[in-house]
Amino acid sequence: MNTVASIGARLDRLSLSGFHYRLLGLIAAGMFFDSFDIYIAGSVLAALINNNESTLALNATFVSATFIGMMTGAWLSGVLGDRFGRRFTYQFNLGIYGFASIAAALSPSIYWLIFFRLVMGVGMGAEIVVGYGTLSEFIPAAWRGRFGTILNLIINTSLFLATFLGWLIIPQYGWRWMFAIAGVGALVVWFLRKSMPESPRWLASQGRHAEAETIVARIEANCGVTTPAPALMANALPTVEAAPARISDLFSRRLLARTITGITVLVALFTVNYAFVSWIPTFLVKQGHSVSNSLGLTTLMFAGGPLGSLIAFALAERLGRKWGIVVFSLVGVVFGLTYPFAQSETAIIASGFAITCCIYVLSSLSVASYVPELFPTELRLRGAGLCNAIGRGVNILVPYAIAAVFGGFGIVGVVTLIAGTLLLQAVIVGAIGPETKNRSLEDIATGLPVVERPSAELNT
Repeated sequence: MNTVASIGARLDRLSLSGFHYRLLGLIAAGMFFDSFDIYIAGSVLAALINNNESTLALNATFVSATFIGMMTGAWLSGVLGDRFGRRFTYQFNLGIYGFASIAAALSPSIYWLIFFRLVMGVGMGAEIVVGYGTLSEFIPAAWRGRFGTILNLIINTSLFLATFLGWLIIPQYGWRWMFAIAGVGALVVWFLRKSMPESPRWLASQGRHAEAETIVARIEANCGVTTPAPALMANALPTVEAAPARISDLFSRRLLARTITGITVLVALFTVNYAFVSWIPTFLVKQGHSVSNSLGLTTLMFAGGPLGSLIAFALAERLGRKWGIVVFSLVGVVFGLTYPFAQSETAIIASGFAITCCIYVLSSLSVASYVPELFPTELRLRGAGLCNAIGRGVNILVPYAIAAVFGGFGIVGVVTLIAGTLLLQAVIVGAIGPETKNRSLEDIATGLPVVERPSAELNT
């Protein structure tokens, strides 16, 4: 019997306990400050321009450095996470962007700030890959998708806090305090997360069976289980010990379809998110709305974000990640194509609210849940890291594409681009993407048919 499979079976049969919620809290805290660091950019850059400390060209370089760093960090975290472990990589990247944020707060010039932003980007890009991947390896199969959506919801609340604190702090105390808050917060979480255990699934995949057994036994004790269940141990998936995994395996016949699926959903998500969420205030101003009115309308539209995360939570284990992505991609196509025909402010808000809601549903189901599930344990972070790196790489080019499309075809051209991206995603995921709902990570990795397990078996 394969040790990785038996470890996975024991983790999946546990009831939710304080251990799972503490783990969620530790991972969410680090990723919250990661996201906070990303969202403070708008307020900080505006303050730099206002204080004559930067120019539009240098601000653009700052943004590009962020994306380049995140792309690099996403890839490196995958390599390091599968080689040295989830816990080591998580602490390493959290320390990188924590100390880099403190250094950014002390930057003597915009040029040093851009350099430290590049370093921060490496840590921020890594955090997304390692955070979602690590959580997926601890949470029981019946709750894995819902925990991913909860984590996504917590992270995205940082948008409001970053905006609010920027409004509150920058006019009075300056932009440096925003980086100081992010850096200190990250380092506090770094200290608290030193007690976070290594993933038993990863340990078992590396042949470190005794360490995996010790950690699983400790988790079982925290969940009130004193001995492994013989029946579940006997039913663990019989598999053959695999040769050491290589990056080239992601493009093998066995995993190519999953690699294409993962790349597709993250390229689509980052493209649609940037095309709509980041540009909608500009679109409204170009359509004749005042800046104040544009920001007010945008705020009401973006209120659809938390609702989207809650919808994803409700559907993650019912509709599933695969078909949830397909369905809400198509729903997004419909709402996207209706947006140019919205004339009144009420219609604009309603249409924008619906599009934002769809984007956040897709974010919760894809980057938070689906992509980490696509790959086997020994390749999980390299697979997710590759998909995130390509998604971030495309994100470097998207602003130029959006500007060109809007200049040539207006808002109709932009929503057509969004609709086409979502339609392509629905087709690819629907055709070749595996369903992961209510399946152990070991089931998904081996490509076995779905085995329906009674909910009582999964939670007792």
